[in-house]
Amino acid sequence: MGLRGFERRLEQLVEGTFAKAFRSGLQPVEVGRKVVRAIDDGRTMGLRGTMAPNDITVHLGPADFARFEGFGDALVVELGDAVRQHARDEGYRFAGPVAVRLAEDDHLGPGRTRVDAVVVAAAGAHLGALVLPDGRRHQLGDGVTTLGRVPTCTITCTDPQVSRVHAEIRPDLDGYEVVDMGSTNGTLVNGNAISAHALNDGDVIQLGNTIIRFEAS
Repeated sequence: MGLRGFERRLEQLVEGTFAKAFRSGLQPVEVGRKVVRAIDDGRTMGLRGTMAPNDITVHLGPADFARFEGFGDALVVELGDAVRQHARDEGYRFAGPVAVRLAEDDHLGPGRTRVDAVVVAAAGAHLGALVLPDGRRHQLGDGVTTLGRVPTCTITCTDPQVSRVHAEIRPDLDGYEVVDMGSTNGTLVNGNAISAHALNDGDVIQLGNTIIRFEAS
């Protein structure tokens, strides 16, 4: 599912501006497939399940690195999303935030690529992220994250349907929970109104008209 979605999005991204650059040679979709294979090859069994690499470096030869340059930021975002979705599909866990980067390697010729994927543990005891409506990720830690309209909230929402201090994301024994703070319009998780809810990977939190996705990675 993750790789298929990744391939569909890349097809859209390489149209227009990038179409000429990717008529031949190394294709972004090939890079995506190699990254997913590296995740599978690098997985290990941990105390809490299968741990997958979360720090990924894609090495490209000078010619391909130059071709990918104008597309690099978008590709890195898509690769990160593909890795997270593949981990959800396969039931993998991460020890730290997912990081993907492109690197130039003078030893690689055109069309050649190498992927290094390793497990890098986060410093804190808790690990998770909120994907905001504009696509940005807010990394969660061991502290409380507040969501609302006032500037003092950790995440400020401009949505008028969101209360001044609408909800909190709190670490618990085995992850995070979202707690409604007596908001006017309530807090929904996956379409259901909640007062407090233990979050699972992929849960959708709705505050007013604002949609935020929780990632346990």
